[in-house]
Amino acid sequence: MIEHPFPDDLVELIAHRFQALADPTRIKLLDAICLRGEATVQELTEVVGSTQQNVSKHLGVLRDAGIVRRQKSGNYAYYSIVDERVSSLCDDVCGSLEELYRSLHGAVAGTRR
Repeated sequence: MIEHPFPDDLVELIAHRFQALADPTRIKLLDAICLRGEATVQELTEVVGSTQQNVSKHLGVLRDAGIVRRQKSGNYAYYSIVDERVSSLCDDVCGSLEELYRSLHGAVAGTRR
């Protein structure tokens, strides 16, 4: 059971995790990892359309926040989601915003006709 009100140290952890999620590139990375199950930096670089250095930096932020994990296998490092509840949170938030986006986009397109 969750203690309410949240203790200050828990609030700090929660804020740190949400800060890690508050970047468009990191959202794209999470989306790609969720779709693939796991991915290398090279694969993610292609999906996100950024440099390997930039992708690695963002993955480091996600890793430090406990959102993704890195597993080395030979010359490659594979990234995957640590806690599936993060995927559920992303699905919930992104799904509701996608519905709003489609609704607004449809309304704007309708006024241009």
